[in-house]
Amino acid sequence: MSDFVLSQIFVGFAICSDLISFQFKKRSWILCCLLLSCTLISIHFMLLGHWTAASLALLAAARFITSLFTTSRFALTFFLLASLSITAFTYEGILSILGVTGAMFGTTATFCKDDKRLRELMMICTSIWMIHNIIANSPGAVFMELIFISSNIIGYFRYYIRPARQAFSSVE
Repeated sequence: MSDFVLSQIFVGFAICSDLISFQFKKRSWILCCLLLSCTLISIHFMLLGHWTAASLALLAAARFITSLFTTSRFALTFFLLASLSITAFTYEGILSILGVTGAMFGTTATFCKDDKRLRELMMICTSIWMIHNIIANSPGAVFMELIFISSNIIGYFRYYIRPARQAFSSVE
């Protein structure tokens, strides 16, 4: 089996974790699903030889573990600086720039105290990673990001847009 096919299998498992992540309301459950997904995505990018993305995904896994216990500004700053350092060390052009930009939004989202802001920033993060994955030529990862953003939008609608609409209509 080729490294490419194996990488797409790992992304397939990450898709399963991403699919359910934003259907949870509880922040800790969302973060646990994302931790598993990032680990699988890192392996996927290692198999494709995209070392900035692989390293940023591993850092994201560590970030999700950390954020289960703290949302401190110190931790946020540490992971933002670590993302920049990893990117400088593994720089590979536009893919690295897209990866670190996505990582910055993802890192900021991870340390949000409420899930609404986390969801909003993750929509931006996911959009950037989708562009990255198109350029990286990973159809499985593009599909994963499409599912991830769709799941996030559905969850956002369920928890924030629909209740607001219902509250507005009951006032009328």
